Amino acid sequence: MKVYIGADHRGFELKEKIAKWLFEMGYEFVDLGANRFDPKDDYTKYAEEAAILVRDNPNSRGILLCGSGVGVDIIANKFDGIRASIGKSALQVMEGRNDDDMNILVLAADFTSEKDAKAMLIAFLESKFAAKPRYKKRLEEIERIEANN
Repeated sequence: MKVYIGADHRGFELKEKIAKWLFEMGYEFVDLGANRFDPKDDYTKYAEEAAILVRDNPNSRGILLCGSGVGVDIIANKFDGIRASIGKSALQVMEGRNDDDMNILVLAADFTSEKDAKAMLIAFLESKFAAKPRYKKRLEEIERIEANN
């Protein structure tokens, strides 16, 4: 599984730590930027690029960060096939993977500790989609809604 990560200036520091953790855990990942701290950059380009790559590579996942998490979450969810959600706890992220096949983890860098970020990262990467009939039905409904909007 390939992981695409991206963050603006407010998420930059935590993104760098996540990249280090991904490397240490042996995951293949692509750091989409920011590649340096730039207080004038915007999250839109990182979220767009990650969402496109996750959409076009079905076995991949994404991790996006900005200050509140809201901006990158909004952008990513504009793309069909993307199921991005802001992580609040490892258990919530695990449920998001299990029930909803969440494919992009969003972290609110200004409100997430390193400890919580690492726990959510592990939950996101190690949890599987349960693929129960009712969960599959929900994903079909999401696809129907995406096709009609």
